[in-house]
Amino acid sequence: MRHSFLIPTVAACGLILTACAKETEQEKVERTFQEVNVIDETNLNDVMLNASNPNEAVTYFQGAASKNPDRIDLQRGLAISLVRAKRSTEAAVAWKRVTTMPGATSADRVEYADALVRSGNWKEAKAVLDSVPPTHETFKRYRLEALVADANKDWKRADHFYETAVGLTTRPAGVMNNWGYSKLSRGQYAEAERLFTEAIRQDKNLFTAKNNLVLARAAQGNYSMPVIPMTQAERAELLNTMAISAVKRGDVNLAKNLFREAIATHPQHFDAAVRSLRAFEDA
Repeated sequence: MRHSFLIPTVAACGLILTACAKETEQEKVERTFQEVNVIDETNLNDVMLNASNPNEAVTYFQGAASKNPDRIDLQRGLAISLVRAKRSTEAAVAWKRVTTMPGATSADRVEYADALVRSGNWKEAKAVLDSVPPTHETFKRYRLEALVADANKDWKRADHFYETAVGLTTRPAGVMNNWGYSKLSRGQYAEAERLFTEAIRQDKNLFTAKNNLVLARAAQGNYSMPVIPMTQAERAELLNTMAISAVKRGDVNLAKNLFREAIATHPQHFDAAVRSLRAFEDA
């Protein structure tokens, strides 16, 4: 009799153990799928951060962050995407949120300051940069420090940070152009010309520096074309900029000749120069 009761009991235990084993296998499968999903999501996040359409990335990260508001990586992705989409005011709000979250870094505060600069909030940008420890020495931090000092017309501080930023990057053309424009706004035309020339040497495709170089030379009464790499269309644009500078200095006849040369040089119809020359001739 005892054996007859023992067999069902053992069978029941076997079923329970089998069920436990099956449950364990199911858990393993679910865990595997979770791990795959995390990998897939990480890859998708990277793809969206580099998407050609930044507004699509904004939409993606807005949805993902709303479902997981405590995940700082998704909030960062949203903030980065908003900056790329040139939605600076929203980006500043997003970066501010990131800086208040557990796991926020000094780099996040620098990005927050960058968004504030882009939205024209210089005072708040300075306050945020002041909160970044001095041990956080990066190109972006010092470039922003220089721009903020420029906005406050703190020239000594601006020069110090521009110089520091130049030493922290292998591609200094952009910051040299900014530094040169700072010098130009102070009336230090020769120094501005030197910095613009150096910026072009670093990046021959930086048209903004070429245009600024012509402005610096014209401000000194020098209307000769600088010896720099340029396309025919760029040459026409620079002649037009030079002509406008000549007008501002009262060199009207010279300006007319420069407008004519710009029109003749441009490979296509140069409407802006044509309108300017026609206005002078009508006058």
